[in-house]
Amino acid sequence: MGNKRLAGGRVQRSILIPLAIACGALLLSKAQIAVKNQGYVPFSDAPINYRSDKLSDPVAKLQQRLDNGEAKLSYESEHGYLRSVLKELSIPVDSQTLVFSKTSFQYKKISPEHPRALYFNDDVYIGQVHEGKAIEVVSFDPMQGAIFYLLDEQKVEKPKFERAELDCTQCHIAAGTRGVPGVLLRSIYPTSTGTQATSTRSFITDQESQIKNRWGGWYVTGKFSVAPDLSIGNSVVPDGDNAGDEKLAPIAAKFDKKSYLTPDSDVVAHLVLAHQTQAHNLITLTNYRARIAAFQAAKANDGKPVDAASLPESARQQYERPAEQLVRYLVFANEASLSGFGFEADAKSDFARDFVAHGPRDAKGRSLRDFDLKVHTFRYPCSYLVYTESFDNIPEPAKGYVYHRLFQVLTGEDQSQDFVGISPEAKRAALEILLATKRGLPEEWRSYAQSRRLRIAAQPVGSSHIHG
Repeated sequence: MGNKRLAGGRVQRSILIPLAIACGALLLSKAQIAVKNQGYVPFSDAPINYRSDKLSDPVAKLQQRLDNGEAKLSYESEHGYLRSVLKELSIPVDSQTLVFSKTSFQYKKISPEHPRALYFNDDVYIGQVHEGKAIEVVSFDPMQGAIFYLLDEQKVEKPKFERAELDCTQCHIAAGTRGVPGVLLRSIYPTSTGTQATSTRSFITDQESQIKNRWGGWYVTGKFSVAPDLSIGNSVVPDGDNAGDEKLAPIAAKFDKKSYLTPDSDVVAHLVLAHQTQAHNLITLTNYRARIAAFQAAKANDGKPVDAASLPESARQQYERPAEQLVRYLVFANEASLSGFGFEADAKSDFARDFVAHGPRDAKGRSLRDFDLKVHTFRYPCSYLVYTESFDNIPEPAKGYVYHRLFQVLTGEDQSQDFVGISPEAKRAALEILLATKRGLPEEWRSYAQSRRLRIAAQPVGSSHIHG
């Protein structure tokens, strides 16, 4: 970081991810070759068993409520089941972002005049294409990571989320998802039709991406400074330009705002997506690697489990490497600076106000969901995703490693160069917020709080703890 923070029934067809990449009709054999040759994390067999039906992700739970008659999806002539799905999953309408690049299996329906609409909360991503055949869903299961579903857009008596199988994971297990079933944001140099201009670059967007390389093929709305030289958003490569020039002009096409739930493609929602998508992938990767390391160690021990202290070095490295990546990502080490873009002008957008309102707060009123938007996305250097079930279900000893390293970074014990861009005041604020709001912290954290008379969150039932 260059600037210091301030304190204070299954579907056998291509699915696309609500985020950015198109799923081609790859064959299973090609996927298997990819797993074998490209180092992707093996997910089909034990111990991951990705295709197991034992799921507890938000959409699986909603489907169970639909099956039991405890919930019902309403249909609207203009938006189909979309509004009802968002309501049942507690996804804010104002999280809408619009992408006009043809990065979906429903690409024929996507254009600058009819962009694809995406919505999200901390655990689920929803995508809808204008006059599309299905609502696209990625729902994060606490153990299995990204689970892909489709909901048919046809009005029926009993709408049902159908799990998408092989063809979806073939596309969404890639370097851009860190080798696990996941989500990603692509930024391209689009033509006026939404295709990628010939011989131009593309980017995977995360919190470390420079703003100038973000949002190619996306609409971005807000009060921030909009200019073609600041980002690739809201722009296209002019017709007739030579291939590979990567020259951009403001997009001339207009989309029908009345066709969407809101007229916006909120810039703050875009910034949150840039953080959240790869954080989700890193949580899943750490989970998978920890389970695989334990499984392989037990296999080599005549099937008997091996305790964490006895794991061989090679096994520890399997999960410590992604766990360390996760720690650095959660504290926003190496986050690209937002300085000079004026994003703070959008700090009170409908999306921003709703997002902030959902954060647990400490006695001083601070939350990990508070925005900065001047230099950093968030005010405090620790991700709100630590409150998710996906984070809580990272298996030991990987979760213990993550907690220990977070403790070292936020207490200032780790003085390595990677974290010097985070001010001591910001680290202490994030530490105090976590102590006061995060349940289930390890003994190391609780002892620290007790010795300094700091407030600490109530712990899960059955644990030894103090209450704040």
